[in-house]
Amino acid sequence: MYRFSYYTEEDKAKVIAFMKEVSFATITGAGEQYPVATHIPLEVEIKDDKLFLSGHMMRKTDHHLAFEKNENVLVIFNGPHCHISASWYTNPVMGSTWNYMVVHAKGKMRFKDEAGTYNAVKDITDKYEAPESAAAFNKLPQEYVDGMVKAIVAFTIEVEVLENVFKLSQNRDKESQENIIAQLRKRGDGNSMGIADEMEKRITD
Repeated sequence: MYRFSYYTEEDKAKVIAFMKEVSFATITGAGEQYPVATHIPLEVEIKDDKLFLSGHMMRKTDHHLAFEKNENVLVIFNGPHCHISASWYTNPVMGSTWNYMVVHAKGKMRFKDEAGTYNAVKDITDKYEAPESAAAFNKLPQEYVDGMVKAIVAFTIEVEVLENVFKLSQNRDKESQENIIAQLRKRGDGNSMGIADEMEKRITD
């Protein structure tokens, strides 16, 4: 990671809040020939002062087979990102850059049994589907649920290393930061607005 102290968020609560907000993450690991990756919505939880990530995946995919052989995984949580023009600095005679927010969580993946998988599917369905929804878990046919649970497997990752880069022009003077925010707001796309919001929070703080 491109890590400097001034780009690192030291408040763990803010880092975890960010992970929960961008919880559709990328899990990577070692495959037979190439690294493998999968993209999964994750639950982010603190239990007994330890950080756990949980979700489920299809069985017998390249990533499932790889994670069975090597339990060590890297989970990447990506947030907003955008180009920052050096022309927005008080001293523009330097290279332009890219601002972004990302968290890397490293740990070991443990697969759950069928009962654990059933509960994981129920939990995530209950989280995103309203009780009155036609797709609510308790409205799904039991035969369908039983077949689905056999085709997927739930897992938990206990996070052993947590790193982040919240690169938000912290190394620039306040006037440059304020101008960057103004220019990003003029640009107006989602990523630019997200970075502008995060930069503004830190100027205010």
